[in-house]
Amino acid sequence: MDSPPFVDEMVRVRPAAALRSYVAWYTGYRQEGIAPAQHYGMPSPYLTLIFTLDDPMTIAGHSDPRQAPGDYVTMIGGLHTTPALITHPGRQSGIQLALNPLGARTLLGLPAGELANIDLPADAVLGRGCAELQERLRAARTWPDRFALVDDLLRRTVHPIGGVPPEVVHAWQTLVRTGGNISVSALADEAGWSSRHLADRFNREIGLTPKAAARVIRFDRARQLLAGPPTRLADLAARCGYFDQAHLAREFRAMAGLAPSNWLNEEFRNVQAAASEAAEESVVTQT
Repeated sequence: MDSPPFVDEMVRVRPAAALRSYVAWYTGYRQEGIAPAQHYGMPSPYLTLIFTLDDPMTIAGHSDPRQAPGDYVTMIGGLHTTPALITHPGRQSGIQLALNPLGARTLLGLPAGELANIDLPADAVLGRGCAELQERLRAARTWPDRFALVDDLLRRTVHPIGGVPPEVVHAWQTLVRTGGNISVSALADEAGWSSRHLADRFNREIGLTPKAAARVIRFDRARQLLAGPPTRLADLAARCGYFDQAHLAREFRAMAGLAPSNWLNEEFRNVQAAASEAAEESVVTQT
């Protein structure tokens, strides 16, 4: 029997201008003729929305082990602090979106906190338009055509509802700006709230407490830097605000399921790991 053709495509773009407050980027990917594999879906500062193109995505283990494994034609998942386990049979394809948690109310009609630590079929949140989009995405011939279809769906899902409390917006943006290296008490002082009240409101909107969000943001930055030019782990730990190299290694195992060096060797070349990298020069702007 002939071997299946080898295909390895990945394209990442910014969404249409009107959507950039809600979506950081789209990533289109298609791989065929590769070895069956499993990899870890790691915590990040973005909600994940995936539309598959050929085969369903198989989640063999969710970040919350109480959720049963399953196959997803479309999937939306909230913020989490432990990895999910994803498998494929030698091919995978789809479009992955990175959603800003501050835009969840407007884009999805619910706070990001309601999706925390769970994965759902996307139509459970976005409605019946997902099935129509799925067919149109599969019929589209180019990545620009597919991205334009996603733009159109998201424009039609914008909900004119109340936004996130400004104190939570400021706290989240400060965490992102500082790479997760600011204390909860400092965030609470800036908000004029108690630490407990900030944690409650923040968790309700974002899906993580400020302390947990800081861990995720710090880890995400460390992972991006690790995937860049070679650097000593001790230097990386200091740059990202960890106490020492051992602290970085513990956090990496907790959030990535692997030690830093093992992730770099085994996981970095997986399309969904690479898809979440934030190197600005690789992003194409949609108009």
